[in-house]
Amino acid sequence: MELRAKVSAALKQAMKDKAADRLSTLRLINAAIKDKDIAARAEGNEDGVGEAEVLAILGKMSKQRLESARAYEEGGRLDLAERERSEIGVIEEFLPQQLSDAEAEKAVSAAVAEVGADSIRDMGKVMAVLKSKYTGQMDFGSVGPKVKERLS
Repeated sequence: MELRAKVSAALKQAMKDKAADRLSTLRLINAAIKDKDIAARAEGNEDGVGEAEVLAILGKMSKQRLESARAYEEGGRLDLAERERSEIGVIEEFLPQQLSDAEAEKAVSAAVAEVGADSIRDMGKVMAVLKSKYTGQMDFGSVGPKVKERLS
């Protein structure tokens, strides 16, 4: 089942269960996907966004909420931080399992070998390979320094 269908099914189930917090998070996910669809159609892509873009949207939403939760904790607003963390839990239900550090290292090594990268100039190519294969499965913000270290 594709991600859109999973989100729609979960949205309907949340309505039936009268789970207000879950429902609001699922509506936010749906709205973000529809916004990207509209933008894609404006650029001439009549089918909207694909599965990889939906994964990227979910990853971005999760990361935004994590940053917000940290800011709320620093500001002493633990109630708001807890709400952000609960939203992260709902969003991550639709993301694939995150790679462990060891698996991420293997993926970086494989991508470096696949591209034949030997200098820092090849970092973009390596990151492109990683993004095409592991969207939603790894945090590219933390993988970037690993790739840079490997190529230096």
